[in-house]
Amino acid sequence: MRLTIRHTSHYSYSHPVSYALQQVRQIPKPRPSQEIIDWSLELVNAEEEVEFEDQFNNQTLLIRADENATDIRITCNGVVETHNQSGVLGPHRGPMPLWYFHRSTPLTKLGAGVRGLIKEIDRDIDSVEQLHGLMTLVSEQVKYETGQTDAQTTAEEALERGVGVCQDHAHIFVAGARALGFPARYVSGYLMMNDRVEQDAAHAWAEVHIPNLGWVGFDVSNGISPDERYVAVATALDYHGAAPIRGLVYGDHAEELAVRIEVQQQ
Repeated sequence: MRLTIRHTSHYSYSHPVSYALQQVRQIPKPRPSQEIIDWSLELVNAEEEVEFEDQFNNQTLLIRADENATDIRITCNGVVETHNQSGVLGPHRGPMPLWYFHRSTPLTKLGAGVRGLIKEIDRDIDSVEQLHGLMTLVSEQVKYETGQTDAQTTAEEALERGVGVCQDHAHIFVAGARALGFPARYVSGYLMMNDRVEQDAAHAWAEVHIPNLGWVGFDVSNGISPDERYVAVATALDYHGAAPIRGLVYGDHAEELAVRIEVQQQ
């Protein structure tokens, strides 16, 4: 399937900014499930400082706002050819060793809530069945609801509230998979929706490394393994390492962010 994607992030500031720096991860990575046909990035009132590949093989840009800018606009456009791998991506690649993906983070820290979930998993069944069971448990315990969590909400907090979004589902699933003994990572990217083109946010899911299969994707929010409607952009231990944009602004400025995303079949 050939997908076209347009992602615009528009930052508005209450006063002209003397210095603002944004770390941008919005360039999809080549992988068995996707080929990048075309991709470009457009900046308004900002300049690219440097582009590099981080420790997770994510293409990363540092964007500096023009001095005294009152707004910044970052737009990416692209075409990606996707393939249905039933979520299976194969062997691990990259500089970070597999054991690193057992590492907990503040957002995925193991607590009583996740421990309670994995107690319900039968450790004697096949690894894939264990993880599909975990995916079902997370979706049952945390209903999808926007506006109840944010980028700082931890896996344990989302479980306690019983509501969250794809980011929270991915964090809980990653924490649970690691507790079961699997290397696991967070994925940010795009999903072509069946009922609309325009979206308010990017998507997130999890990937787990399974013996004899390699990395396999699990999207708790939709209850499936990623298919040809998915485009992966960045992977990391949690949201903070894979976020589409993270940055800082010097000064006492009120900041507003408007995001518009369009994903459709070409």
